Amino acid sequence: MMICRLRSLLSLAKCSSQPFQSPAAAAARTFSSSHHLQNVGFIGLGNMGSRMANNLIKAGFKLTVHDKNSDVLETFSQMGVSTKKTPYEVSEASDVVITMLPSSAHVIDVYTGPNGLLHGGKLLRPWLLIDSSTIDPQTSRNLSATISNYILKEKKGDWEIPAMLDAPVSGSIIAAEAGTLTFMVGGSEEALLSAKPLFLSMGKSTIYCGGAGSGSAAKICNNLALAVSMLGVSEALALGQSLGVAASTLTKIFNCSSARCWSSDAYNPVPGLMEGVPSSRDYNGGFASKLMTKDLNLALESAKLAGCKYPLTSQAQQIYTELCNGGYDAKDFSCAFRHYYSGMDEPLDH
Repeated sequence: MMICRLRSLLSLAKCSSQPFQSPAAAAARTFSSSHHLQNVGFIGLGNMGSRMANNLIKAGFKLTVHDKNSDVLETFSQMGVSTKKTPYEVSEASDVVITMLPSSAHVIDVYTGPNGLLHGGKLLRPWLLIDSSTIDPQTSRNLSATISNYILKEKKGDWEIPAMLDAPVSGSIIAAEAGTLTFMVGGSEEALLSAKPLFLSMGKSTIYCGGAGSGSAAKICNNLALAVSMLGVSEALALGQSLGVAASTLTKIFNCSSARCWSSDAYNPVPGLMEGVPSSRDYNGGFASKLMTKDLNLALESAKLAGCKYPLTSQAQQIYTELCNGGYDAKDFSCAFRHYYSGMDEPLDH
């Protein structure tokens, strides 16, 4: 068992952008705090969160959950999982709380609103709060700073002050189901190492990005690159078809040449070219265009605050906003190929 744990820690260190402490020291720290991970609160049981929570249950963690959707709570209750009516009640029952919510406003409300996680004055039971929502970096930093002013009701190992990690994920609903998500983590590196068993129960890799807000920043940059990539592939495929080259032919060329990318070889936007992706099922499921638009809005605002140029961010944001306004907000973001570039409802020439 010790060897397996050490190998896992070595794997984590390889994924990190910064050096970790020695595996032996990390292992000792992780083992000493592992009993402080058993009672886990989970708030936000949507398409991603429900699957992440299920994987924690399978891994043997004791969960307490909350969601505004009473039907979802009933489903978890029937599984024998403790459900609570408010985030604060979850906090009072948990050593660690994970949140997976739609937006910055939702996160702020769950943490600081009436009956929120921080409702009980300056004392907290959880020693660690992990937010896996995709939100703006400044909100992550602000919450982390707020939590650093709290103290624990009961000392947990070496922890006297609660810690917070911003840990958004990369990966689809399928990855959430399979437990193969990638976590981009900002905050205390020591807290990340201590919580590593939680992350490994929900994902395949955990990449340390730096201080508070760095995980959120990395996620915004990742999704910006993804949006631009998908639009570039879609535009090129649509142009090729207009010039008489079949999308299937162009895809073969892309996938064995310099244009190769995830949007082409793993998530192709052309219906009928690839099985198991949203384009094969009328763009249902997957990552909704409205969520991509939200992330591009975050990227746009972050670029303005940072004083960076953002021509592609701005153009991508306009395209996805147009798709949403056109009634395709719930369709996967790869629908840009058909509903923006092709404008076709009839079968395509593959």
